[in-house]
Amino acid sequence: MPESSASQLQERVAAALRKREVLEAELAVELETFTLGKFVSSRARTHGTKTAIDIFERGERATYSEMDTESNRYAHALRAFGVRRGDRVGVLLPNRIEYPIVWFAIAKLGAIMVPINARYTSREIEYVLSDTQAQFAVADESAWQTFSAMDPWPTDLTRERVLLVGDAPSQASVTRLDSLLKQADNSPLEEDVGPGDILNIAFTSGTTGFPKGCMLTHEYICLSSAFVCLDLEKYERYLSWAPFYYAEGQGPLLRSYRQGGTLYMAEKLSSTRFHDWLKTYRIEWCPIPETLGRDSVIAAAASTQVKEILQYGGWGAESIRQFRDQSGVPGHNAYGMTEIGWVTRLPADIPEMDRSDSIGLRSFFKELRLMNEDGSPTFIGEVGELWVRGRALFKGYWNKPEVNAAQFEGEWFKTGDLMRRDELGFYWIVGRKKEMIRRSGENIAAREVEAIIRDLPEVADVAAVPVPDIKRGEEVKIYVELKQGVSGDEQLVRRMLQHARSRLAVFKVPRYVSFIPTLPRTASSEKVHKYELMSISDPIAGSFDAEENRWH
Repeated sequence: MPESSASQLQERVAAALRKREVLEAELAVELETFTLGKFVSSRARTHGTKTAIDIFERGERATYSEMDTESNRYAHALRAFGVRRGDRVGVLLPNRIEYPIVWFAIAKLGAIMVPINARYTSREIEYVLSDTQAQFAVADESAWQTFSAMDPWPTDLTRERVLLVGDAPSQASVTRLDSLLKQADNSPLEEDVGPGDILNIAFTSGTTGFPKGCMLTHEYICLSSAFVCLDLEKYERYLSWAPFYYAEGQGPLLRSYRQGGTLYMAEKLSSTRFHDWLKTYRIEWCPIPETLGRDSVIAAAASTQVKEILQYGGWGAESIRQFRDQSGVPGHNAYGMTEIGWVTRLPADIPEMDRSDSIGLRSFFKELRLMNEDGSPTFIGEVGELWVRGRALFKGYWNKPEVNAAQFEGEWFKTGDLMRRDELGFYWIVGRKKEMIRRSGENIAAREVEAIIRDLPEVADVAAVPVPDIKRGEEVKIYVELKQGVSGDEQLVRRMLQHARSRLAVFKVPRYVSFIPTLPRTASSEKVHKYELMSISDPIAGSFDAEENRWH
């Protein structure tokens, strides 16, 4: 880079850091008293009659005032049902107006929401509820059959403490949420809730098999809402398509709330309708998955209306350049994870880095280190594991003291992600230490898939790995080592897939199955050497494709 350009870049970085310091000082004051309930009520006072959320496919919408008063009503109803401060409430709902209202109500009570993936099987639902010792649950009519089929039933959850949203005629004895609401008023609540209280226990797929529950506070939520408003652009129309049981679904609502806009929420992502949503609702700001960002039709639709997309969140450099060239819409790469929130962001006003695949500079209240395997810090330009400490990280994994001890080094959380940093403080993701597969935006723990397949008596061992896929980013492939004398035929493949479908959410079920005489292992520890499996030039050759129902 020419000396003059390098000097300009240094000046822009210095300006971005000064701007962040000012915002950090303002946020420090807000963090002292922030709770989600107070935030919702304050927005009702300032934006009362404006539409806060429009779930357009369901014809459901509410103003800022209605979201506040209805969440008061829901809170009174939940309190009458027995919910108290600190109680865990499992919530199994699709994207419908009741979901954010229930969340706000739980926040006002000082209780803790345990969001449950609506695509989970009975086994997975039972695990989440049992792991958090949830005393209450709210379940949707669409998931009732799966929810009610839990066996064993969670020990801490009596059937009388389950609320049904919608209608399930065959379950006449179940308490319906709407019946409780008829008896509740909408007056404000007085509860002793503080910024450091736990608000959500959000489950994230880890490397130890089953997901782990991250304890997230009101303070954490405050920083999450502020992070996406880093550059202080205010828009009127926001779009969200992500499930509300994930942070990716809650985040756009928080941003829209902070900016006083209207959030248009889809029931789920649709690649065929996405460009129509942008045009019909005149969307100015939205998240776009990398797979859709490569679609020229969507890029063209974005170019006519959208002013900014949500940070690329790990898009490759070529995808960023292609989208920018076709749409002209800015977006800002970033890095975060459930445990630590957002910790880096590429500032909007540094054009030299605009089309790079850097994930940016460190964010509010966070300290970052890159560390070698021996625990020593790396030098500039070297690759190391990212460690993070600072304000508003998660409070650890619920009921997992051993995991917490392994993941923390004092105050430092070890992310398991490999990165490098330059002399100006820009970070780049180099690789993942974690064995994670990301399919269509869903994180899948390889070990959870492996544990299910390993249950089969014919299987000696199994390794789940990601396979690149244009449509979904990655697909799940399993390499199966069979016990001596067992034949790896199509009949066995189909039995494996049937077994997986009965125990795993559909997005976790392997697409590709290959039989292998012996899994490659490291000489020192006898661990499966997955890098060797992932380095195969044609990873689907010789495997059974469960989607196309044939051998490749």
